[in-house]
Amino acid sequence: MADPEPLIDVGKLNEKVLCYAQTIYRFNGVWEGPDPLTPIIPLFFIQVSLAILITRFVTFVLKPTKQPPFVAEIISGILLGPTALGRIMRFRRLLFPNYNFHVIETMAHVALVFYGFLVGLQMDMKSVLRIGIKARNVAIIGIIIPFVMGTILYFSHTRDEEVRGFIFYGGALTITGFSVLSKILDKQKILQTDIGKMAMSSAVINDIGAWFILTLGYVVTGSTANIHWALICTIAYALFCVFYLRRAIGWIIRKMPEGQGYSEFFICSILAGMAISGVITDALGTHPIIGAFLFGLCIPNQVLQAEIIDKLDDFVTGIFMPTFFVVCGLRTNFGQMGSIYEIVGYILLFVSAKILGSIAATFFSEMTIKEALAVGVLSNTKSIMALIIIEAGQAQQVLSTQLYSLMVAGILVMTVIVTPMTMLHRPSQEIAPHKRRTIQKARMEEELRVLACIHGTHDIPSVINLLGSSHSTPASPITVFALQVVELVGRGSSMLEVHNSGKRGSRSLGHEETQTRQIITAFDNYELRSDGVMVQVLTARSALSTMDEDMCNIAKDKRVAFIILPFHKQRGIEGEMEDVNPEIRAVNEGVLANAPCSVGILIDRGLSETSDYAKNIVLLFFGGADDREALAYALRMVDRPDTRLTVVKFIPDEGASDIEQTEFADESHVNVQIDKESEKLMDDEFLNRFKISTANDKSVTYIELLLNDVEEAVQAIKLMDQHNYDLYIVGKGRGVVSPLTAGLVDWCDCPELGAIGDLLVTSEFDSTFSVLVMQQYVKPIGDGSVNSYGSMSERIAGIGMDMDLDMQRTDSESGDVFSSFRRRTEHMPRV
Repeated sequence: MADPEPLIDVGKLNEKVLCYAQTIYRFNGVWEGPDPLTPIIPLFFIQVSLAILITRFVTFVLKPTKQPPFVAEIISGILLGPTALGRIMRFRRLLFPNYNFHVIETMAHVALVFYGFLVGLQMDMKSVLRIGIKARNVAIIGIIIPFVMGTILYFSHTRDEEVRGFIFYGGALTITGFSVLSKILDKQKILQTDIGKMAMSSAVINDIGAWFILTLGYVVTGSTANIHWALICTIAYALFCVFYLRRAIGWIIRKMPEGQGYSEFFICSILAGMAISGVITDALGTHPIIGAFLFGLCIPNQVLQAEIIDKLDDFVTGIFMPTFFVVCGLRTNFGQMGSIYEIVGYILLFVSAKILGSIAATFFSEMTIKEALAVGVLSNTKSIMALIIIEAGQAQQVLSTQLYSLMVAGILVMTVIVTPMTMLHRPSQEIAPHKRRTIQKARMEEELRVLACIHGTHDIPSVINLLGSSHSTPASPITVFALQVVELVGRGSSMLEVHNSGKRGSRSLGHEETQTRQIITAFDNYELRSDGVMVQVLTARSALSTMDEDMCNIAKDKRVAFIILPFHKQRGIEGEMEDVNPEIRAVNEGVLANAPCSVGILIDRGLSETSDYAKNIVLLFFGGADDREALAYALRMVDRPDTRLTVVKFIPDEGASDIEQTEFADESHVNVQIDKESEKLMDDEFLNRFKISTANDKSVTYIELLLNDVEEAVQAIKLMDQHNYDLYIVGKGRGVVSPLTAGLVDWCDCPELGAIGDLLVTSEFDSTFSVLVMQQYVKPIGDGSVNSYGSMSERIAGIGMDMDLDMQRTDSESGDVFSSFRRRTEHMPRV
């Protein structure tokens, strides 16, 4: 009996069936068959390697154009797709066959899950609440108008009954890539300008809005019968993550032992939680990337965030994400976009969407048309999020290849044009020229602008103590920019935030917010109890490697004449100097090398614990520009009725060996010519005018010591401890090599303080005091600078008079401590 014929499903006969390769890898190498690329794993590795190599090659080619890496990643994907190399059939069949597309697409979506998790880790939702109304209006209108334009363009082009694709098409136009834009602005040095800050603030809101649009798109294009349930459950899960899951993770972190770091098991548990969160949102009707993003937002600890980012970022962005760009490129076909006129018309409309949105924002904010155009152009910067949104629309089969390819071309063009536009039009960083870069040049009746840097709350008392000693008055005002410097977690972008002292935040504050509140309160109190003081508190979030550059840019933007830097050591319980934050030592050195104005490093040896301001001040004068700057600052402190200033000039005796110095190299490695005789003349002239201006001031004492060698100089400085001085002011001593300091230079533990500053910090003293080491801003002579000589005459113009002045003005108290040293008692020539 013959076997019965097999049953045939007639309905399947006319359907196309895609066959997949079943071989994962070869068991017997190339000996089994002729094509080693047929198995899935070898072919996938070749595809990833090719994507990485082409991306790196395109990045290298585009390096002179200063384009962000995102542009190179888009171009590399397009090159591998049917637009370029994919048009070669042999290349396509060999390296990107159809049967392998599902493998690389799966890995691309795995990459997106990890990418969403990293984005959630680095996103600061609290920063949105601190964005000003002006930037908020620009961002919201910059979302609405591009979305409407994208929707109109979608419906004007589509001919089928599918209407849900407008969410993805309009959503892609609303994107402003925060990370990509920050890189562009940082390279062009306009990140701290008003236009740059406005564009960055609106980009933060745009990024958050993009995640809402992506979630809505997945929900709408899912099961049409259960859209409402998918939306409700997704919102409920997001609220659960924010109000319960985040607190639970924070509770677990607090229960862990401090100082032991996070184990591999704990990090793996976090990644497992990310995966489970992705499964939940996928089951609710969206995509695993949404769950991973929400789980990333739930990690409350910055140290844990940084550790996870350091472990994952290079692998995800360097290995995984190129597969996503390959998938985007394989879906793109520029040959199907239509005529050249249609392509140009669509791209022009894409570009104009953000610009029109910014112009419309001028009706709701105090922004000029010129500023709106600049913000609109910057807001055209796109990021990976734009590709994710339109790729989701293509994967959900609601965007045609033509619409998809048009948008990819638009994203590429919109991002490419931003860099050259920023190079052609640089917003002015300075409303007024930065003329007063030193205290010595500033007139007493002029405003003194100071940038006071704060790394932690332990820096507040000493900084405010120094500012209080500066004795501001309505006739001699001081404007203080209190800059809280926060190390940026992970690999995010630098941010500058301006605080409003009257604004109250939420009651639930994190560690950083608590410190910010304490800084604001302390400087508000300082402003209230001082005359002629205006304070503005700012927070700068910067990576440690670029922190010094950001601080210098802020100083230049605020046109300050003086930067106060806290020292990386403080006085410990047993009286010894202990490291508080060793990392900021390199930051201080970078600021000293590149500062656009004078700099002072403030060392607290316990004075801030006992006094509100310095009442007994001593200045050690060895000569040079730094010492003259120190004396100019000390002169501002003598107007307080209860403040005493002692100026001690150290002079090598005739028997001391002379040391020649014709040039020096400062921290910026710029050689500056030093004329020893000219420096001596400037020192003498400056001191003479100082003594004339304080001749009738009994609170000022001037002493000259004739010393033979460095041992006598060290002994004289240590004897000053008997006077219980509150504040020692010294110059760093660049370019000045004296027989009294030559031996100290070779033994400096902290070269950034100079020889005398290092001596005051490293030596043992019984009294508590602060030390201020001053460095005057000096432009290299080859750069066309004009030295500060003569500026003192501007400050004390009209004081010149005919008089004899004893060059040793001292009282009995000051004379006792230096009784073992020779003092010169000459009369200065008539002025």
